[in-house]
Amino acid sequence: MLPDGMTARGLGPLEENISETVANLVAGDFAGRIQSHDPLLWVDDPDTAELSDRLGWLDVLDEMQSTTGDLVAFAESVRCKFDRIVLCGMGGSSLAPEVIAHSFPARAGFPQLVVLDSTHPTGVAAVLEGMDLENILFVISSKSGTTIETMSFFDYFWDLSGNGQQFVAITDPGTPLVSIGKEKGFRRVFINRPDIGGRYSALSYFGLVPAALLGVDLKILIEGAVRMRRRCLEEGEKSPGVWLGSVLAEAAAAGKDKLTLLISPGLESLGGWIEQLVAESTGKEGVGILPVVGEPVGAPDSYGVDRFFVRIVLAGEKEDRAEEIRRLKEAGHVVVDVEVESVDDLGAQFFLWQFSTAVAGAVMRLNPFDQPNVAESKANTDRVLREGVRSIDRELLTQQFFENLAPGDFVALLVYGPASEKTDAVLRSTRTSLRDQYRVATTAGYGPRYLHSTGQLHKGAAPVGRYVLVVDEFEAETCVPGRDFSFGELITAQAQGDAEALRARGLPVVVLDGLLALEQFHGV
Repeated sequence: MLPDGMTARGLGPLEENISETVANLVAGDFAGRIQSHDPLLWVDDPDTAELSDRLGWLDVLDEMQSTTGDLVAFAESVRCKFDRIVLCGMGGSSLAPEVIAHSFPARAGFPQLVVLDSTHPTGVAAVLEGMDLENILFVISSKSGTTIETMSFFDYFWDLSGNGQQFVAITDPGTPLVSIGKEKGFRRVFINRPDIGGRYSALSYFGLVPAALLGVDLKILIEGAVRMRRRCLEEGEKSPGVWLGSVLAEAAAAGKDKLTLLISPGLESLGGWIEQLVAESTGKEGVGILPVVGEPVGAPDSYGVDRFFVRIVLAGEKEDRAEEIRRLKEAGHVVVDVEVESVDDLGAQFFLWQFSTAVAGAVMRLNPFDQPNVAESKANTDRVLREGVRSIDRELLTQQFFENLAPGDFVALLVYGPASEKTDAVLRSTRTSLRDQYRVATTAGYGPRYLHSTGQLHKGAAPVGRYVLVVDEFEAETCVPGRDFSFGELITAQAQGDAEALRARGLPVVVLDGLLALEQFHGV
């Protein structure tokens, strides 16, 4: 019995396992226990303070409904003063605002929102292009108030502006960013609930303040999420969150752990947010669900048996890949369709995927709210910066690097360079060639943002990945005020730190000298 708005093809033997898992979750009162913040849903050890302190996303919607008027009034007070909003954040602090900015049409009279989550010097400089500095409002968004990337952005822009009325902070109670905001006279400091992890924060201040600044109708966004919450908690075996979470977990248990997302163009940016949520929540303890986002659709026989597909279909939007998707279904691939009535249901999708990921964690018996392997790359970055950044040894990418790829393996292309249409095109072409030749899943990400996303899965899940790091060479010319490094040194240290963390686990890593080196690789 599928929930309303969802269809599935090709489940085969999985169907019985999914139905049994859903029935067990309902019989075990998953809905009631998650509302009571029962940590034993996920782990057997009762010493689970972090778990029980990470479920604020379930009821923050009620709080946000009561603050809608305040957020709208704040947005009205600034919209005529600024033409651009630059949101400085990483991971959960930046991905949801990016989805909101890309999904909703721009509203006349409201500023443009630009998300900065790259320490690449070109990316940092680009957010100021074509603008008078005084017409930019900087939103400094960090749960901890100490994130090295975010606070380096703040140091840089504060040195240029020095005007507290051009700055807004979103952070947890008592963080250093709260103190900075008060000391420097920020226009506003929004204090978020501390019991919400970054990747579950889309429907808190971290997502809704940027949404308000863009003129998005918060009432509709939140009401959609509230309706989805009610459905997930009250519809028993037809709960969309219980069912989808069971599919994620049971597919992974059956070896189909490559969640390949096919998303309508109007909601396409949602894929990057789901990627972080699912990968960072499930990629640990030697297991994990790898989201595959942005990979071009291929012929049915170009995919291995480790794939399953989830389509997020926006009603009324033409699907240019309809024929390719029909062939996938006819070939027997697992394809789940999630129907979305309109972009106004984005809040409902945020809640659905948060709830489903929590369900998947419970079925997989792991904690979906921690990220135990993320800190290693951060520590390596700090050490490299202390010891002095050196040029990373570059190599040539050859056919030999991909020898002995086995079913279930994947290849990750990780670019420490500026995002651009050209780079995206090179990544798509390379991914298509690798997938078609080796029948393995491929992913792509920009550093350092992926360190706060799939980086957890890279180091915490099964050791089946191969990693191609594409790293620009920098001169230390764009200094970060008050710090002993430049942005070029910071991003180089981050690339070096992650390469060391991957190699320490015996994972195959090759470091290329910029995008040209990837373009010149013709071995695929």
